[in-house]
Amino acid sequence: MRSKKAFLNILTNLILQVFIFVYGFILPKIIMNKYGSSVNGLISSVSQFLAYITLLESGVGPVVKSILYKPISKKDKEKIVDILYATEKFFRTIALIFIVYIIVLTFAYPNIISTSKSTLYVSSLIIIISISIFSEYFFGMIYTIFLQANQETYIISIIQIGTYIFAILAALFMARIEVSVHILKLSISLIFVLRPVLQSIYVKRKYNINLQRANKNYVIKNKWDGLAQHIAYVVHSNTDITVLTFFSTLTEVSVYSVYMLVVKGIKALISAFSSGLDASFGDMISKKEDDNLRNKFEIYEIIYYMICAVLFACTVVLIVPFVKIYTKNINDANYIRPLFGILLVISECIWAIRLPYLTLTYAAGHFKETRNGARLECILNLIISVFLVKKMGLVGVTIGTIIAMTIRTTEFMYHANHKILKLSMLKSFKKICILILIIFLTFVSANKIFILENISYLNWIMNALLIFLYSSLLTLLFNFIFYRKQLSEMVRIVKFILKKKSI
Repeated sequence: MRSKKAFLNILTNLILQVFIFVYGFILPKIIMNKYGSSVNGLISSVSQFLAYITLLESGVGPVVKSILYKPISKKDKEKIVDILYATEKFFRTIALIFIVYIIVLTFAYPNIISTSKSTLYVSSLIIIISISIFSEYFFGMIYTIFLQANQETYIISIIQIGTYIFAILAALFMARIEVSVHILKLSISLIFVLRPVLQSIYVKRKYNINLQRANKNYVIKNKWDGLAQHIAYVVHSNTDITVLTFFSTLTEVSVYSVYMLVVKGIKALISAFSSGLDASFGDMISKKEDDNLRNKFEIYEIIYYMICAVLFACTVVLIVPFVKIYTKNINDANYIRPLFGILLVISECIWAIRLPYLTLTYAAGHFKETRNGARLECILNLIISVFLVKKMGLVGVTIGTIIAMTIRTTEFMYHANHKILKLSMLKSFKKICILILIIFLTFVSANKIFILENISYLNWIMNALLIFLYSSLLTLLFNFIFYRKQLSEMVRIVKFILKKKSI
């Protein structure tokens, strides 16, 4: 059952990432073409400032998920309801604080940025963008956490796929009738409000969840243990654009967001292969299936790094040619930044390397044990980024992220192997070395073999397919040499799942 749910979670999440990428591709293009790079930078900057409200989550989400594994596995509905009620109280408090934060931001933000737009223009945009975020905290966060803990991430994915389809259609329609950027963003925000509402309806009806029956005095223990981890994540996700907003221009923010559009798509695809697996690992840990955990985690590790090798190898070669085509007729900013593009890919590859170990650490509920590394990552990222941004701009903030994440990733790798799996981290290090070698070989050879200058979208797609094929063959070759036994086990598991689904 775990394998079947994991397979379904991954499959639906992969489909979701396709729609997220299409949405992320279309919307910025519409905004840059119709409203300019500065407006695209403004929207990206506002979105990042609104994202700082997630600091108030204090990492409670992953902590709640980790404590839900046991009562879900034992079908202890009373305990589940108590946990969800306490969690809802917490997130609704955040939603109310978020309203205060929005009010402050509408007055303060227009005065700290350099823009030709009026205060009313900027403030109203902040309110519009915040609508879907508020609804997530007020209506749906607890049901998202429950579905994830119950290994039903596929339900979340299906709902989001539907809303992205509507959002894409709405964006194309709005662009055609040439409405203001405010109407465009408002229509999309209202569509995204459907997500938490639908999740709430699904969970309440299927599981007969009635939070009024909960023990109103129930308190979530150790709910602050995830605080440091959460702050590190928020800083990683938002530092670069925030630093650029304060110390650079909105045009530079727009350049950053265009490159990040590509990298976020790759990150989302990679994250899809981890979707729901933390719940599977958490179930194994709660049942003390140590040998099964080690075996399944190693197979996951190998498959995951194979995917990372192919995707990041393609990205490091193709990101700059893609940006050249994407911004071809946009002349109000210099979007061609090869060094920045390569460093950004390296930065996010380091983030991707940590994901298996972070997933396992969170599944085990080891938030307190790894909080010091989270604090160090935040401090280093902020200090180095601020110090280098004036001298090196986009490259400077990316270097700050690379240094901080390398240290943090090493800590996660050590903790997962030594403290949870009780294994040497050398085996993981070997897999990472293979990953780096494949990316390097693809980058060096692809730039000599393929012509990626002055090409159309069609030429880019053809080259991308060839580079994908080349890096995939290279990846299969290396992993067949070193991990033949594990790959055979992987094939056996996939066959078993497919056979069960067909019965």
